[in-house]
Amino acid sequence: MPELPEVETVKETLKLQVLNKKIKNVKVLYSNIIEYPASDIFIKELIGQTINDIKRRGKWLLFELDNYYLLSHLRMEGKYNIRNPKDSYDKHEHVCFEFTDNTELRYKDTRKFGRMHLICKDDLYTSKPLNELGLEPWDELLTVEYLKDKYKSKKNPIKTVILDQSIIVGIGNIYADEILFLSNINPFTKASELDGESLQKIIDNTRRVLTDAIKMGGTTIRTYTSSEGVHGRFQQNLLVHNHEGDLCPVCKNIIVKVQINGRGTYYCEKCQNN
Repeated sequence: MPELPEVETVKETLKLQVLNKKIKNVKVLYSNIIEYPASDIFIKELIGQTINDIKRRGKWLLFELDNYYLLSHLRMEGKYNIRNPKDSYDKHEHVCFEFTDNTELRYKDTRKFGRMHLICKDDLYTSKPLNELGLEPWDELLTVEYLKDKYKSKKNPIKTVILDQSIIVGIGNIYADEILFLSNINPFTKASELDGESLQKIIDNTRRVLTDAIKMGGTTIRTYTSSEGVHGRFQQNLLVHNHEGDLCPVCKNIIVKVQINGRGTYYCEKCQNN
């Protein structure tokens, strides 16, 4: 599943491919991808718009157009590929943006979980989905006091709470395991029980892990790659995630895998014993 570093990598890759291109037509082959507005309005309003910039908020891609922002969430396996109009359609290509330069940007999604919104520029941060998001990992407002306030009523395991996008955006399952390992925090610990030192470790290691992952193009796990020919190299640096049965790189204890609220979770019972 693409997390913040993968989405950042997709953003930078797309900026090299589609900036300043004008949309001539849009084909929606699977309308459930379009969450807002109705697909016929989505198509009508996009025609004639130019892609002026691409930004990121959490795990959302934000295509800045003339009058709108096109928001795209890749979910499990969404990908964007540049195609020639003569290329035949893959059965998993669900939305196609045709440009005036006779190239196409096609959205491919094997599981069809991805979603798109077309939002007026003035409404971008005051309407769903962006108005529900928490702080970016590098926001100066992300402090121990902020987390104490957000976590004080959270009785769920920290592994579950750290994935809450309304508190900190961009952390998914892979990076959560890495952050908690580096912070020496047991993933079963209730979020409300963490002290200030542990919360500061979460902040510091969130920034450290995500920054390093962005530098390496994200993580390629199983079927997910951020774009054709773009494979994240951070999987080579994963310390615990996907390492069930391997030796902990710190204490040489065996790394275990457990389920926490339906999420596969990897950790070292010795290093993360608090």
